[in-house]
Amino acid sequence: MTERQPFDRAADDVAPEDAAPPEARDETATDGAPEDDAATIEGLRAELEEARRQHLRAAADYQNLQRRSQQERAEYTRHAQVALVLNFLPVLDDLNRALDAVDSAADEGFVEGVRLVRQKFWGVLESMGVREVEALGKSFDPQVHEAVSYAPGPEGQVVQLVHAGFTMNDRVVRPAMVLVGNGEDAAGASN
Repeated sequence: MTERQPFDRAADDVAPEDAAPPEARDETATDGAPEDDAATIEGLRAELEEARRQHLRAAADYQNLQRRSQQERAEYTRHAQVALVLNFLPVLDDLNRALDAVDSAADEGFVEGVRLVRQKFWGVLESMGVREVEALGKSFDPQVHEAVSYAPGPEGQVVQLVHAGFTMNDRVVRPAMVLVGNGEDAAGASN
């Protein structure tokens, strides 16, 4: 085996077309047949068309990504609002119970203050899209009502509200807990 000289390595690394002088390279490029030029142009056009298709696909993928990101952010916001409302509903329940428990001897100014606080609190919830589920006297709807028991009254109708239910932007946040009529006459049941 013979040892290679350092200058031999540099000569091996040069490509044959790079070894030709620039004038010779230019002449060989123009010496090709017209069919070769047409084929080269068609090849370049095909590459350009493929690059355009890839660009359009990439742009469409990017738009889809943006749309999905917006939807995910909106969904996250909705979930956060629902969680917030669920934490506030017990406070509203307590304010309602406090006002229901007021007796005639209570300080009227204090009671009116609590009513105003409850009204303002309810206004904030309403501005977030919260609505109370209508229940009493309505037909039982398992989508918005949760039956906890039966009671005398018209069959399938809500006869007593145990716990108020709420929706937020037409989605049930908390179903109304109700007693459903069992079809017995309320007057006959007390005998």
